[in-house]
Amino acid sequence: MDTAVNVKVGPQFYKYGQGAMEMIPDILNEYGAKRVLIVHGTISWQKASPYLKFLDDDFTIRYEQYNGECSYNEGERLAKLVADSKADFIIGVGGGKLCDLVYYVASLTKKPFGVVPTLASNCAPWAPLSVMYKDNGLAEGKTEHYKRQTAFLITDPTLVIDAPINFFIAGIADTLAKWYESDMILEQPQFEDNNFLMLARHSARICKDVIAEDGIKAIEDMRKGIVSTEFIKVSEVIFGVAGLVGGFGDKYARNTAAHAIHDAISAYLPGVHNYLHGEKVAYGIFYQLALEGKWQVIDELIPMYETLHLPKSLTEMGEYPLSEDALNKIAALIDRKEKVHLLPITINEAVLKKAIIDLEKYINTEV
Repeated sequence: MDTAVNVKVGPQFYKYGQGAMEMIPDILNEYGAKRVLIVHGTISWQKASPYLKFLDDDFTIRYEQYNGECSYNEGERLAKLVADSKADFIIGVGGGKLCDLVYYVASLTKKPFGVVPTLASNCAPWAPLSVMYKDNGLAEGKTEHYKRQTAFLITDPTLVIDAPINFFIAGIADTLAKWYESDMILEQPQFEDNNFLMLARHSARICKDVIAEDGIKAIEDMRKGIVSTEFIKVSEVIFGVAGLVGGFGDKYARNTAAHAIHDAISAYLPGVHNYLHGEKVAYGIFYQLALEGKWQVIDELIPMYETLHLPKSLTEMGEYPLSEDALNKIAALIDRKEKVHLLPITINEAVLKKAIIDLEKYINTEV
Protein backbone atom coordinates (compact mmCIF):
# COMPACT_ATOMS: atom_id res chain seq x y z
CA MET A 1 0.00 0.00 0.00
CA ASP A 2 1.26 3.46 -0.94
CA THR A 3 1.06 5.54 2.24
CA ALA A 4 2.84 8.66 0.95
CA VAL A 5 1.06 11.62 2.48
CA ASN A 6 0.61 15.28 1.66
CA VAL A 7 2.13 17.02 4.68
CA LYS A 8 0.84 20.52 5.51
CA VAL A 9 2.53 21.33 8.78
CA GLY A 10 0.90 24.65 9.63
CA PRO A 11 1.27 28.43 9.63
CA GLN A 12 4.63 29.85 8.59
CA PHE A 13 4.72 31.70 11.90
CA TYR A 14 2.81 30.90 15.08
CA LYS A 15 2.72 32.66 18.42
CA TYR A 16 0.20 32.47 21.25
CA GLY A 17 1.01 34.72 24.18
CA GLN A 18 0.41 38.08 25.77
CA GLY A 19 1.57 40.86 23.44
CA ALA A 20 1.99 38.42 20.54
CA MET A 21 0.07 40.63 18.10
CA GLU A 22 2.82 43.22 18.25
CA MET A 23 4.73 40.86 15.90
CA ILE A 24 2.24 41.37 13.05
CA PRO A 25 3.86 44.53 11.57
CA ASP A 26 7.21 42.74 11.25
CA ILE A 27 5.57 39.95 9.27
CA LEU A 28 3.64 42.38 7.05
CA ASN A 29 6.90 44.18 6.31
CA GLU A 30 8.58 40.91 5.35
CA TYR A 31 5.85 40.46 2.74
CA GLY A 32 6.20 44.05 1.59
CA ALA A 33 2.55 44.64 2.46
CA LYS A 34 1.24 48.19 2.27
CA ARG A 35 -2.52 47.86 1.82
CA VAL A 36 -4.22 45.39 4.16
CA LEU A 37 -7.80 44.13 4.18
CA ILE A 38 -8.92 43.08 7.66
CA VAL A 39 -12.02 40.86 7.58
CA HIS A 40 -13.79 40.59 10.92
CA GLY A 41 -16.96 39.62 12.74
CA THR A 42 -19.14 41.64 15.09
CA ILE A 43 -18.90 41.07 18.85
CA SER A 44 -15.49 39.41 18.56
CA TRP A 45 -14.22 42.45 16.67
CA GLN A 46 -15.31 44.80 19.45
CA LYS A 47 -13.01 42.86 21.76
CA ALA A 48 -10.17 42.30 19.29
CA SER A 49 -9.89 45.70 17.60
CA PRO A 50 -8.05 47.41 20.52
CA TYR A 51 -5.26 44.85 20.12
CA LEU A 52 -4.71 45.90 16.48
CA LYS A 53 -5.12 49.68 16.50
CA PHE A 54 -1.36 50.17 16.07
CA LEU A 55 -1.58 48.80 12.50
CA ASP A 56 -3.23 52.04 11.37
CA ASP A 57 0.03 53.90 11.97
CA ASP A 58 2.08 52.16 9.30
CA PHE A 59 -0.34 50.53 6.86
CA THR A 60 -3.37 51.48 4.79
CA ILE A 61 -6.12 49.39 6.38
CA ARG A 62 -9.55 48.55 4.98
CA TYR A 63 -11.90 47.01 7.55
CA GLU A 64 -14.75 44.80 6.35
CA GLN A 65 -17.35 42.90 8.36
CA TYR A 66 -18.33 39.53 6.90
CA ASN A 67 -21.89 38.19 6.69
CA GLY A 68 -21.43 35.43 9.29
CA GLU A 69 -21.05 32.49 6.89
CA CYS A 70 -18.18 30.92 4.98
CA SER A 71 -20.11 30.74 1.70
CA TYR A 72 -19.12 30.83 -1.95
CA ASN A 73 -21.05 34.06 -2.45
CA GLU A 74 -19.38 35.79 0.48
CA GLY A 75 -15.97 34.59 -0.68
CA GLU A 76 -16.53 36.05 -4.14
CA ARG A 77 -17.77 39.33 -2.66
CA LEU A 78 -14.66 39.72 -0.55
CA ALA A 79 -12.38 38.65 -3.40
CA LYS A 80 -13.82 41.53 -5.45
CA LEU A 81 -13.19 43.84 -2.51
CA VAL A 82 -9.55 42.71 -2.40
CA ALA A 83 -9.21 43.63 -6.08
CA ASP A 84 -11.07 46.94 -5.78
CA SER A 85 -9.06 48.08 -2.74
CA LYS A 86 -5.78 46.80 -4.24
CA ALA A 87 -5.05 44.97 -0.99
CA ASP A 88 -1.77 43.05 -0.96
CA PHE A 89 -2.40 41.19 2.31
CA ILE A 90 -5.52 39.82 4.05
CA ILE A 91 -5.98 39.37 7.79
CA GLY A 92 -8.91 37.47 9.30
CA VAL A 93 -9.91 38.30 12.88
CA GLY A 94 -12.61 36.13 14.39
CA GLY A 95 -13.83 32.57 14.82
CA GLY A 96 -13.65 29.38 12.80
CA LYS A 97 -16.01 30.30 9.96
CA LEU A 98 -14.24 33.60 9.44
CA CYS A 99 -10.83 31.90 9.34
CA ASP A 100 -12.17 29.40 6.80
CA LEU A 101 -13.55 32.27 4.73
CA VAL A 102 -10.22 34.10 4.70
CA TYR A 103 -8.46 30.91 3.55
CA TYR A 104 -10.96 30.73 0.68
CA VAL A 105 -10.65 34.41 -0.26
CA ALA A 106 -6.85 34.17 -0.21
CA SER A 107 -7.07 31.16 -2.50
CA LEU A 108 -9.30 33.05 -4.94
CA THR A 109 -7.09 36.15 -4.97
CA LYS A 110 -3.67 34.48 -4.57
CA LYS A 111 -2.80 36.95 -1.80
CA PRO A 112 -0.80 36.22 1.37
CA PHE A 113 -2.87 36.17 4.54
CA GLY A 114 -2.81 35.78 8.29
CA VAL A 115 -5.34 34.92 10.98
CA VAL A 116 -6.01 36.17 14.49
CA PRO A 117 -8.43 33.72 16.14
CA THR A 118 -10.55 35.33 18.84
CA LEU A 119 -11.74 32.08 20.37
CA ALA A 120 -10.66 28.47 20.70
CA SER A 121 -13.51 26.54 19.12
CA ASN A 122 -11.81 24.39 16.44
CA CYS A 123 -8.62 24.03 14.37
CA ALA A 124 -9.90 26.25 11.53
CA PRO A 125 -7.14 28.88 12.03
CA TRP A 126 -4.49 26.17 11.51
CA ALA A 127 -5.93 23.80 8.93
CA PRO A 128 -5.62 24.72 5.21
CA LEU A 129 -9.21 24.03 4.30
CA SER A 130 -12.61 25.69 4.33
CA VAL A 131 -15.86 24.01 5.33
CA MET A 132 -18.39 25.66 3.06
CA TYR A 133 -21.89 26.76 4.03
CA LYS A 134 -24.81 28.30 2.19
CA ASP A 135 -25.68 31.93 2.88
CA ASN A 136 -28.56 30.72 5.09
CA GLY A 137 -26.22 28.71 7.32
CA LEU A 138 -27.00 25.23 6.01
CA ALA A 139 -23.98 23.13 5.08
CA GLU A 140 -22.96 22.83 1.44
CA GLY A 141 -21.56 19.37 2.17
CA LYS A 142 -18.31 20.50 0.51
CA THR A 143 -14.84 21.31 1.78
CA GLU A 144 -12.25 23.32 -0.14
CA HIS A 145 -8.63 22.17 0.39
CA TYR A 146 -5.47 24.20 -0.24
CA LYS A 147 -1.75 23.52 -0.58
CA ARG A 148 -0.86 26.97 0.72
CA GLN A 149 -1.07 27.96 4.36
CA THR A 150 -1.39 31.12 6.36
CA ALA A 151 1.60 33.41 6.77
CA PHE A 152 0.84 33.70 10.46
CA LEU A 153 -1.45 32.54 13.24
CA ILE A 154 -1.06 34.96 16.11
CA THR A 155 -3.32 35.63 19.06
CA ASP A 156 -3.34 36.55 22.72
CA PRO A 157 -4.77 34.37 25.53
CA THR A 158 -6.21 37.47 27.22
CA LEU A 159 -8.39 37.90 24.10
CA VAL A 160 -9.26 34.22 23.70
CA ILE A 161 -10.32 33.79 27.34
CA ASP A 162 -12.87 36.59 26.92
CA ALA A 163 -14.88 34.56 24.37
CA PRO A 164 -18.19 32.77 25.11
CA ILE A 165 -17.47 29.63 27.12
CA ASN A 166 -19.82 27.45 25.05
CA PHE A 167 -17.50 27.96 22.05
CA PHE A 168 -14.57 26.74 24.14
CA ILE A 169 -16.47 23.64 25.22
CA ALA A 170 -17.44 23.01 21.60
CA GLY A 171 -13.78 23.34 20.70
CA ILE A 172 -12.87 20.72 23.27
CA ALA A 173 -15.35 18.31 21.67
CA ASP A 174 -14.12 19.04 18.15
CA THR A 175 -10.55 18.42 19.27
CA LEU A 176 -11.42 15.21 21.07
CA ALA A 177 -12.71 13.91 17.73
CA LYS A 178 -9.16 14.01 16.34
CA TRP A 179 -8.31 10.90 18.35
CA TYR A 180 -11.50 8.93 17.82
CA GLU A 181 -11.71 9.64 14.09
CA SER A 182 -8.13 8.53 13.40
CA ASP A 183 -7.63 5.81 16.03
CA MET A 184 -8.98 2.79 14.15
CA ILE A 185 -7.26 3.83 10.92
CA LEU A 186 -3.80 4.62 12.26
CA GLU A 187 -3.59 1.64 14.61
CA GLN A 188 -3.30 -0.63 11.55
CA PRO A 189 0.17 -2.24 11.11
CA GLN A 190 0.65 -0.94 7.54
CA PHE A 191 0.97 2.62 8.81
CA GLU A 192 3.57 2.01 11.54
CA ASP A 193 6.55 2.77 9.29
CA ASN A 194 5.25 6.12 8.08
CA ASN A 195 6.85 8.77 10.29
CA PHE A 196 4.33 11.50 9.54
CA LEU A 197 1.32 9.27 10.16
CA MET A 198 2.80 8.32 13.51
CA LEU A 199 3.31 12.03 14.24
CA ALA A 200 -0.38 12.49 13.44
CA ARG A 201 -1.29 9.68 15.82
CA HIS A 202 0.91 11.12 18.55
CA SER A 203 -0.62 14.58 18.03
CA ALA A 204 -4.12 13.09 18.27
CA ARG A 205 -3.17 11.33 21.50
CA ILE A 206 -1.89 14.64 22.93
CA CYS A 207 -5.28 16.17 22.11
CA LYS A 208 -7.11 13.40 23.96
CA ASP A 209 -4.75 13.31 26.95
CA VAL A 210 -4.57 17.09 27.50
CA ILE A 211 -8.36 17.36 27.40
CA ALA A 212 -8.74 14.43 29.82
CA GLU A 213 -6.19 15.88 32.24
CA ASP A 214 -6.78 19.63 32.00
CA GLY A 215 -10.10 20.20 30.19
CA ILE A 216 -12.37 20.67 33.21
CA LYS A 217 -9.83 22.89 35.03
CA ALA A 218 -9.38 24.99 31.87
CA ILE A 219 -13.15 25.54 31.66
CA GLU A 220 -13.33 26.50 35.34
CA ASP A 221 -10.47 28.97 34.87
CA MET A 222 -12.13 30.45 31.80
CA ARG A 223 -15.31 31.05 33.83
CA LYS A 224 -13.17 32.97 36.35
CA GLY A 225 -11.18 34.81 33.68
CA ILE A 226 -7.91 33.26 34.84
CA VAL A 227 -5.29 32.77 32.10
CA SER A 228 -3.88 29.63 33.70
CA THR A 229 -1.41 27.08 32.40
CA GLU A 230 -4.32 24.68 31.91
CA PHE A 231 -6.33 27.21 29.89
CA ILE A 232 -3.37 27.96 27.62
CA LYS A 233 -2.61 24.24 27.15
CA VAL A 234 -6.19 23.32 26.24
CA SER A 235 -6.85 26.32 23.99
CA GLU A 236 -3.54 25.77 22.19
CA VAL A 237 -4.41 22.12 21.66
CA ILE A 238 -7.74 23.18 20.15
CA PHE A 239 -6.49 25.52 17.44
CA GLY A 240 -2.90 24.32 17.14
CA VAL A 241 -2.10 20.70 17.95
CA ALA A 242 -5.46 19.57 16.55
CA GLY A 243 -4.46 21.10 13.22
CA LEU A 244 -1.27 19.06 13.23
CA VAL A 245 -3.28 15.82 13.24
CA GLY A 246 -4.65 16.36 9.75
CA GLY A 247 -1.55 18.28 8.70
CA PHE A 248 0.71 15.29 9.36
CA GLY A 249 -1.83 12.57 8.66
CA ASP A 250 -3.52 13.83 5.49
CA LYS A 251 -6.65 11.82 4.62
CA TYR A 252 -5.76 9.08 7.11
CA ALA A 253 -6.25 11.39 10.10
CA ARG A 254 -8.84 13.88 8.98
CA ASN A 255 -12.61 13.98 9.33
CA THR A 256 -14.03 10.48 9.16
CA ALA A 257 -17.46 9.49 10.51
CA ALA A 258 -17.83 12.08 13.30
CA HIS A 259 -17.40 14.98 10.90
CA ALA A 260 -19.23 13.25 8.07
CA ILE A 261 -22.42 12.95 10.10
CA HIS A 262 -21.92 16.56 11.22
CA ASP A 263 -22.04 17.56 7.56
CA ALA A 264 -25.04 15.32 6.89
CA ILE A 265 -27.24 16.52 9.72
CA SER A 266 -26.20 20.12 9.01
CA ALA A 267 -27.35 19.65 5.42
CA TYR A 268 -30.69 17.93 6.08
CA LEU A 269 -31.79 18.90 9.61
CA PRO A 270 -32.25 22.70 9.82
CA GLY A 271 -32.95 22.43 13.56
CA VAL A 272 -29.33 21.55 14.35
CA HIS A 273 -28.18 24.94 13.05
CA ASN A 274 -28.71 26.15 16.62
CA TYR A 275 -25.84 23.91 17.73
CA LEU A 276 -22.18 24.87 17.34
CA HIS A 277 -19.89 22.91 15.03
CA GLY A 278 -18.11 21.21 17.93
CA GLU A 279 -21.37 20.31 19.64
CA LYS A 280 -22.56 18.51 16.52
CA VAL A 281 -19.16 16.80 16.23
CA ALA A 282 -19.54 15.68 19.87
CA TYR A 283 -22.64 13.75 18.80
CA GLY A 284 -20.61 12.60 15.80
CA ILE A 285 -17.98 11.02 18.06
CA PHE A 286 -20.67 8.85 19.63
CA TYR A 287 -22.00 8.01 16.17
CA GLN A 288 -18.53 6.92 15.03
CA LEU A 289 -18.04 4.81 18.15
CA ALA A 290 -21.46 3.19 17.54
CA LEU A 291 -20.42 2.49 13.95
CA GLU A 292 -17.26 0.81 15.28
CA GLY A 293 -19.20 -1.08 17.97
CA LYS A 294 -17.23 0.59 20.80
CA TRP A 295 -20.08 0.89 23.29
CA GLN A 296 -17.76 0.66 26.30
CA VAL A 297 -15.89 3.77 25.12
CA ILE A 298 -19.22 5.59 24.84
CA ASP A 299 -19.94 4.60 28.46
CA GLU A 300 -16.56 6.00 29.50
CA LEU A 301 -17.26 9.34 27.79
CA ILE A 302 -20.85 9.82 29.00
CA PRO A 303 -19.89 11.42 32.37
CA MET A 304 -17.76 14.06 30.65
CA TYR A 305 -20.49 14.74 28.08
CA GLU A 306 -23.02 15.23 30.85
CA THR A 307 -20.67 17.54 32.80
CA LEU A 308 -20.09 19.67 29.69
CA HIS A 309 -23.71 19.41 28.47
CA LEU A 310 -22.66 17.99 25.10
CA PRO A 311 -25.31 16.22 22.98
CA LYS A 312 -25.07 12.44 23.01
CA SER A 313 -27.87 11.73 20.54
CA LEU A 314 -30.21 13.24 17.99
CA THR A 315 -33.00 12.76 20.52
CA GLU A 316 -31.25 15.18 22.88
CA MET A 317 -30.92 17.61 19.98
CA GLY A 318 -34.67 17.42 19.39
CA GLU A 319 -34.28 15.79 15.97
CA TYR A 320 -35.29 12.16 16.54
CA PRO A 321 -37.12 10.11 15.44
CA LEU A 322 -36.25 10.86 11.82
CA SER A 323 -38.33 10.18 8.75
CA GLU A 324 -37.20 7.34 6.51
CA ASP A 325 -36.37 9.91 3.85
CA ALA A 326 -34.13 11.92 6.21
CA LEU A 327 -32.38 8.76 7.42
CA ASN A 328 -31.69 7.72 3.84
CA LYS A 329 -30.38 11.15 2.84
CA ILE A 330 -28.08 11.38 5.86
CA ALA A 331 -26.68 7.88 5.30
CA ALA A 332 -26.19 8.57 1.57
CA LEU A 333 -24.24 11.77 2.23
CA ILE A 334 -21.97 10.05 4.76
CA ASP A 335 -21.39 7.19 2.32
CA ARG A 336 -20.21 9.65 -0.33
CA LYS A 337 -17.39 10.82 1.94
CA GLU A 338 -14.18 9.13 0.79
CA LYS A 339 -12.42 9.21 4.15
CA VAL A 340 -15.20 7.29 5.92
CA HIS A 341 -14.30 4.33 3.74
CA LEU A 342 -10.75 4.33 5.12
CA LEU A 343 -12.13 2.85 8.35
CA PRO A 344 -11.23 -0.89 8.36
CA ILE A 345 -14.85 -1.99 8.74
CA THR A 346 -17.75 -2.57 6.38
CA ILE A 347 -19.20 0.76 5.31
CA ASN A 348 -22.34 1.11 3.21
CA GLU A 349 -25.59 3.03 3.46
CA ALA A 350 -27.35 0.25 5.36
CA VAL A 351 -24.57 0.05 7.97
CA LEU A 352 -24.42 3.83 8.32
CA LYS A 353 -28.18 4.06 8.75
CA LYS A 354 -28.25 1.25 11.33
CA ALA A 355 -25.60 3.00 13.45
CA ILE A 356 -27.82 6.11 13.70
CA ILE A 357 -30.73 4.01 14.96
CA ASP A 358 -28.61 1.84 17.26
CA LEU A 359 -27.05 4.87 18.95
CA GLU A 360 -30.43 6.43 19.68
CA LYS A 361 -31.68 3.18 21.21
CA TYR A 362 -28.51 2.80 23.28
CA ILE A 363 -28.43 6.34 24.65
CA ASN A 364 -32.16 6.40 25.36
CA THR A 365 -31.81 3.11 27.25
CA GLU A 366 -28.67 4.20 29.15
CA VAL A 367 -30.14 7.52 30.17
